Amino acid sequence: MSDSVLAEIKNDVAGNQATERLKEELRHYLTARAEDAVTRLGEHLGDRVARLGEPGAAKSGFAKGLVEGGKALSEGKSPARAALAAGTSAFKDALREKAKSLVGAGRTSGGGTAKSVTIVEDIDVGVPVREAYGQWTQFQEFSTFAKGVVSVETADDTTTNWKVKVAKSTRSWQANVTEQIPDERIAWTTHGAKGTVRGVVTFHRLTDDLTRVLLVLEYAPKGLIEKTGNLWRAQGRRARLDLKLYRSFLMLRGEATGGWRGEIRDGEVVVGHDEGVRQEEQADAEGAFEDDEYDEYEKYDEDEKYDEPADADR
Repeated sequence: MSDSVLAEIKNDVAGNQATERLKEELRHYLTARAEDAVTRLGEHLGDRVARLGEPGAAKSGFAKGLVEGGKALSEGKSPARAALAAGTSAFKDALREKAKSLVGAGRTSGGGTAKSVTIVEDIDVGVPVREAYGQWTQFQEFSTFAKGVVSVETADDTTTNWKVKVAKSTRSWQANVTEQIPDERIAWTTHGAKGTVRGVVTFHRLTDDLTRVLLVLEYAPKGLIEKTGNLWRAQGRRARLDLKLYRSFLMLRGEATGGWRGEIRDGEVVVGHDEGVRQEEQADAEGAFEDDEYDEYEKYDEDEKYDEPADADR
């Protein structure tokens, strides 16, 4: 078939009204499929898209992305370009929100606080509960084994001042013990320019020579470095490492370097160390006395026993 014949057929087809109608129907079909795809995407987004009609809803990341995709379709762009517009808009908004949260620009007006993270770690230590608890009360020793702890100074029975190395800078904060019950738990709060922490550590007897130590921290960071570390869960890894170092330090020694036996309630000392020691010694003495009385009773009972006559049953 010659080129002239092919050109004539092409012209006839192009000028045919049926061809134009077919092209129009095809365009409508593709547009409908694209709109359906975007709608299905919206359904998977759940409540966010359900709020699309609410005031300000189009400002959110994914909802705004759908609006951008619909706009692209209405302008006659291809379904692929419409989907790309929707995805790009949502990605940009998500990235912008993440950057704001890192530098603190995403805080609410009126003094909103930074987002906190909860850290939960536990470790089994091969020593009695008294030794595990006693070593933890020796805060000044943390600089000996804990990674990054430069120094700990004791101000009084409830207050300590810490210096910790973070990246290439040194952070300082004050820790206040809010509750302390010997061989059971220690709770505290810390306040510093770069973040706050609420923490509690509890001690659980597994056997006579095995103790489980459970640590729970609620950490609210401030500043770019701290928030970046929080993003990568650096604090959780640090807590886990410090627990392992605490176990190694204590078990290699075989005993605690000391122990504070006082009791603190609501941030106030209700039983001092010396008084706590006296109470424990008194309780031990009373327990030993009761054991002696029980032994004497058993001995007396044995002496009172006698053999019945052989003909007693006859």
